[in-house]
Amino acid sequence: STLSSSSAASDVYKRQAENSGTLGRGLGEFMTHRAPITDSHCHLDFTDFDAERDQVVARALQAGVQRMVTICTKLRQEPHVRAIAETYHEVFYAAGTHPMSVADEPMATLEDLISISQHPKFVGIGESGLDYHYTADTALVQKQSLKIHIEAAQRTGLPLIIHARAADDDMADILTQEYRNAPFGCVMHCFCSSATLASTALDLGFYLSMSGIAAFPKSQDLRDIFAAAPLDRILVETDSPYLAPPPFRGRRNEPGYTVHTAEVGASLFEITYDEFARQTELNFNSLFGKVATFEARS
Repeated sequence: STLSSSSAASDVYKRQAENSGTLGRGLGEFMTHRAPITDSHCHLDFTDFDAERDQVVARALQAGVQRMVTICTKLRQEPHVRAIAETYHEVFYAAGTHPMSVADEPMATLEDLISISQHPKFVGIGESGLDYHYTADTALVQKQSLKIHIEAAQRTGLPLIIHARAADDDMADILTQEYRNAPFGCVMHCFCSSATLASTALDLGFYLSMSGIAAFPKSQDLRDIFAAAPLDRILVETDSPYLAPPPFRGRRNEPGYTVHTAEVGASLFEITYDEFARQTELNFNSLFGKVATFEARS
């Protein structure tokens, strides 16, 4: 079925390549008559959005993206990210120290992470992880930071948000060992690693999050990994302002573009967009249970 799913997906890329019009036209085809979906990972605090954050959130809602999780990557910026989540009812947040920043930032402490996790809209720990692509020289401190974030997830019951790049063996070893010590929920954000790491994560009950990379024409190997994964372990995200999917590749990404990646995801599993949206919403609610708790009380 992977081969047939991949073939179906190629039709989506062709349609997206032909639909390279304006921002408004690109999102207009995904008005809210479609099933709602969640952007599980974006960075609304980045300066790329300063000039039009209100409009970016409004466009996402118009496109059918009903919720967004904005990610703080440096704990000293947590107050700013928290303020964004407090400003928009549909925006939640998570915080941690990005692995590429650990050498330049104060080491996160378990106490700090547990303390900020008490906020009603704080729904995840991270992003944390390992990145040896550019910052292999800080591998030791990255591992130390990752283990602190894992313990915070274990203590709080909130999901861990993992960034993994060019560090598959160490990532698999640490996640497996720490999970054996005490279970925790986890999403492999913007997953673009090996099938082996995907299998390790799925065997631990973790989730794989599909970003715009999965929609790139040259990402067939990655699409095959997603197509072989259980549908009930898939999330979608933008990682905006990075990694815009076709037809917006090369431009600033934004949460409203989640729908384009979701269309590719639906084709991989040979189901309709609405079926894919509904399942990934169930997946998101299962992992990020605090979101549903907040929504039920508000």
